[in-house]
Amino acid sequence: MAVWAIGDIQGCYDELRRLLEQIRFDPAKDRLWFAGDLVNRGPQSLEVLRFVKSLGRSAVTVLGNHDLHLLALSQGNKRHYKHGSLEPILLAKDREELLHWLRHQRVMYHNKKRGYSIIHAGLPPQWDIPTAMQRARELEAALQGPRFHEFCHAMYGNEPDRWSDDLRGLDRLRFIANCFTRLRFCTPDGQLALREKGAPGSADPSLLPWFKVPGRASRNDQIIFGHWSTLGYQHTDNTWCVDSGCLWGGTLTALRPHKKKPPTVQQSDCTPSLTPGDE
Repeated sequence: MAVWAIGDIQGCYDELRRLLEQIRFDPAKDRLWFAGDLVNRGPQSLEVLRFVKSLGRSAVTVLGNHDLHLLALSQGNKRHYKHGSLEPILLAKDREELLHWLRHQRVMYHNKKRGYSIIHAGLPPQWDIPTAMQRARELEAALQGPRFHEFCHAMYGNEPDRWSDDLRGLDRLRFIANCFTRLRFCTPDGQLALREKGAPGSADPSLLPWFKVPGRASRNDQIIFGHWSTLGYQHTDNTWCVDSGCLWGGTLTALRPHKKKPPTVQQSDCTPSLTPGDE
């Protein structure tokens, strides 16, 4: 059985199918781990969502910020609605089935057998893997339970920007969501810098990529993540970034995490759906 982790698709359905042909994916025996952002801005978000859902147990999906954005839109929160690429999903006859499936996907996945975790964005330096898994379960419970509508109307915002065990309610859920789906940079003591979106070196020198923070609690664990297209495919500090900018005309990346040897990387060239200035 082959396992492949695939970076941000964002509606680039044709590119996804091309990549799966290249890796000879067989849903009867292989598994896919999707690093979030299945939808938004690309031309075929509806097709991507239907296809990934159809894979059933052959795929694991963790939620990204664009996936949460779709869920917020479905609950009437249009605070950051700028692009019409999600309209086909919101108007589809199977809308409710697709949205119900999406909100029941994971925020973080840990595969003990292979020794890898997959998230969309990042972890604050205070969280080790067991703690991160606990925080992920909290957010999943909110998305799947009676607080879903309430959370969708309160999830946007950059505060609180520092973790505390004393955080409660929607502030606690917002911080958790921001880490798992938006984090790139933070200070060495774990204050999130969510407005920074550029490549490493572009931010204030006091800020570090989350995976570069000295002594972070998850430093000894293997973590796959996406979200950071300006970083591109990269392996450093026991982490692998698999967002290589497919939406912007880069590549779509598949990473095969072996148990006892270095991962295999497969990339497929993409036709740009947008120009970087549209982000």
